[in-house]
Amino acid sequence: MNSISNIALIDKLNIEKTLTKEEWVQLIRSYTEEDAAYAAAAARKIADRRFGNKVFFRGIIEYSNICKNNCYYCGIRCGNANLERYRLDKDTILECCYQGYQSGYRTFVLQGGEDPFFTTDKMVDIVSSIRSRYPDCAITLSIGELEREDYQRLYDAGANRFLLRHETANSCHYSRLHPENMTLAKRIQCLKDLKEIGFQTGCGMMVGSPFQTAEHLAEDMMFIADFKPHMIGVGPFIPHHDTPFRDEKPGSVALTLFLLSLCRILLPDVLLPATTALGTLSTDGRKAGVLAGANVIMPNLSPVAQREKYMLYDNKAITGDDAGESLKALQASMAEIGFELEIGRGDYKEGSDRND
Repeated sequence: MNSISNIALIDKLNIEKTLTKEEWVQLIRSYTEEDAAYAAAAARKIADRRFGNKVFFRGIIEYSNICKNNCYYCGIRCGNANLERYRLDKDTILECCYQGYQSGYRTFVLQGGEDPFFTTDKMVDIVSSIRSRYPDCAITLSIGELEREDYQRLYDAGANRFLLRHETANSCHYSRLHPENMTLAKRIQCLKDLKEIGFQTGCGMMVGSPFQTAEHLAEDMMFIADFKPHMIGVGPFIPHHDTPFRDEKPGSVALTLFLLSLCRILLPDVLLPATTALGTLSTDGRKAGVLAGANVIMPNLSPVAQREKYMLYDNKAITGDDAGESLKALQASMAEIGFELEIGRGDYKEGSDRND
């Protein structure tokens, strides 16, 4: 018999912003629909105090599906010989930014595989060009593991944010998801370097990834509590048919939403996306994510012809909308649940009100 109820644990988290590993495991392993609803209400109250009914939007530009890594869960892994590869040139990337800017986007997210073609020199040139053309915009990078000096150069060129999911905070679990040349220690060092340099830094994990346990997720939440990222990407694992995990079950939408709420309660100011993966597994997944405490959505600004080639997992939710149409659809979707899109960069800002 549990010595403390899950509702009491959620209240404790709200007040103290910390739980023991055993308490995290209990919450994750034994939560009920009632517990999830209670957490979502608490998370939404916190988000409303911080951000009102506003949701930030960022435009993703998936500039390359070529990757030197062979992560076992990823559809663009280098070992996938069935994928049609592409990379966008600088002019095309800048055109995506132009279209997005004209439609109201004020954050551009450059996301791609770890493509050796895009050296630090090339990325610095691209970032510098975006920064000079759009000085009022934020530039987010999601381009994987680099050396500290490379991160510093990109920051100096004008990049503001960096997304690098830690995937799992358990080194043994990490080794079961990645080839031997990739280590959790390296990933964590990259995250530390990014934060020390000054990036608004994002980590995160896959929910329901193969071999994952409640203990693993508890360690993820403890890592997040200790690292205090500015952004957290939490989405369900979805298998891809050309990976070793093709026959694994997808992660739970319900558990993903519950963890989103717990992340909001843990870190009230964090930038928390309702991910594309969540919208892939559930038609109303992104709406549910916002109602659970998320405050960021990232529509796609990539050229329509390339979107189906950036397939990290099967059945990825893809639209053929251009930048303007995508934003109108998103506005309508958010209005259905009483939310508005916030025009602006949507930077991380630490709140002064701690009475949540």
